[in-house]
Amino acid sequence: MTAPLVLIEHLVKSYRRGDQVVEVLRDISLAIPAGAFTALMGPSGSGKSTLLNLIAGIDKPDSGVLRIAGLDIAGMGESELAAWRAANVGFIFQFYNLMPVLTAFENVELPLLLTPLSRRERRERVALTLEMVNLADRMDHTPNELSGGQQQRVAIARAIVSDPTLIVADEPTGDLDRHSAAEILSLLQQLNQQLGKTIIMVTHDAQAAAQARNVVHLEKGELLADEPQRA
Repeated sequence: MTAPLVLIEHLVKSYRRGDQVVEVLRDISLAIPAGAFTALMGPSGSGKSTLLNLIAGIDKPDSGVLRIAGLDIAGMGESELAAWRAANVGFIFQFYNLMPVLTAFENVELPLLLTPLSRRERRERVALTLEMVNLADRMDHTPNELSGGQQQRVAIARAIVSDPTLIVADEPTGDLDRHSAAEILSLLQQLNQQLGKTIIMVTHDAQAAAQARNVVHLEKGELLADEPQRA
């Protein structure tokens, strides 16, 4: 049997608030195969964004196993973890997190500046990626010259331009109107089904979660039974 891309066993995460310790995740165990499109759902405060941040290597658990592609990322030092994130994780945020003074092209190119690619190779890859998200004609526009949906497509292009192992999306449609949200979800499905990208998406929207291939529910820091994977 092929090992899962994401393997989590008995994961615990808490935060200190003054003298009080607040437990956010309790004994979480989860396996996500390569090529999955998984939605993490739950009410506010359920721990879904915390779990996403742990999987993405943004934060570290208090205890438990957390392996991505066989690597123990929970045991990595900060510099090693930063290098791992840059090479393996593409991030998509609710509010895009684009640099306002940079063009769409320059925003997408940012992750590649940390790679050994030549300037010509970077430009070719950025142009191809913007074409994939149907923004080739907007590459010279800054974020304030783009609609919300277009800005999120720039953010998706930035997330995939380095060909990451894993794409993590935190409420990627939360700031969009229904039409733009549907376009973004369709694009995520294409990345999953046509390019085989593994996507983990946090959402509170049942209609958005329905586009994923399986749904994992969190409530009060505990994992509920996940819904079966669909074809």
